[in-house]
Amino acid sequence: MTLELACDVAERDVGVAFEVATGETLAVLGPNGSGKSTVLGVAAGLVAPDTGRVVLEGRVLTDVGPGRPGLLVPPHDRRTALLGQDPLLFPHLDALENVAFGPRSAGAGRSAARRSAQRWLDEVGVGELAHRRPAQLSGGQAQRVAVARALAAAPALLLLDEPMSALDVAVLPALRQTLRRVLAGRSAVLVTHDPLDALLLADRVVVLSEGRVVEQGVATEVLSRPRSPFAARLAGLNLVSGTWRDGCVEAPDGLRVHGQVEGGPLAQGEAAIATFRPAAVAVYRDPVEGSPRNELTVTVSELEPLADLVRVHAGPLHADVTVQAAAELELAAGQVVRFVVKATEVSVYSRS
Repeated sequence: MTLELACDVAERDVGVAFEVATGETLAVLGPNGSGKSTVLGVAAGLVAPDTGRVVLEGRVLTDVGPGRPGLLVPPHDRRTALLGQDPLLFPHLDALENVAFGPRSAGAGRSAARRSAQRWLDEVGVGELAHRRPAQLSGGQAQRVAVARALAAAPALLLLDEPMSALDVAVLPALRQTLRRVLAGRSAVLVTHDPLDALLLADRVVVLSEGRVVEQGVATEVLSRPRSPFAARLAGLNLVSGTWRDGCVEAPDGLRVHGQVEGGPLAQGEAAIATFRPAAVAVYRDPVEGSPRNELTVTVSELEPLADLVRVHAGPLHADVTVQAAAELELAAGQVVRFVVKATEVSVYSRS
């Protein structure tokens, strides 16, 4: 294991334990106040638990509590890098010098640090902005520079605290692509509230609720078969995982979904995932006339009341219809229906 973490923080009512394997990205999901940022703070050495132990690559960083040594290695000596919503770039330094700060602090000479900084800026796609100061960068550009600065410090563990939550929707696909590329094979813990971040960036997911781990496992499995209320709410997003074939995502069971590709073209046979909202799905009893782009024949497994709507569950897929529509369709468990969704309502992402 790269990381072994167990902690109890009484003041915040957080008691959590999990591990991160070498080269693995773990996503931590949960509602506000569930303890996500507290856990990152303990890993980074910014929060001292009442009782806890943190081990990174075999080195004990935290070991506190009754009968324990009271060890708490300071943040700068942990070989961790924490990236949050705010890039926190030094305003008086340009992008190159911001990124070079880590290598220089580690003892690299000025020229070597600058070469390393330029390499990381190129890696995250903003190499041409090396001599701009933070005030001259957009939010997305500044966050990419912050990613480069974190990586240039050569951390053994990268800690990401909702790094995309403050950004405009338009820049998210490109930054996700950047993070997926730089996180590949790297040990990281990602705190997020977005299921797409978990699906596209993480190998595994831990779900927190009221300061406790309530669920964990492979992202697609947790979100398609949720066992906790929070994961169930996230699971409202329809997910079809498979391969890109002939302009659609084809699942192992033969289900085919057409949609809009996000973040660049996909190659034939590339691993991909299609997502769409339950509200975008229309439900029909009989085959639809014409040729809708996505007409999925499914069997109703459950009907769930949701205020003035009814969520129609069909295995891992879901549709939201009005109470009146559910009555007119005479929907019931075991009934075969058609889920119809426009291709423009479906987003397709690479999982390679």
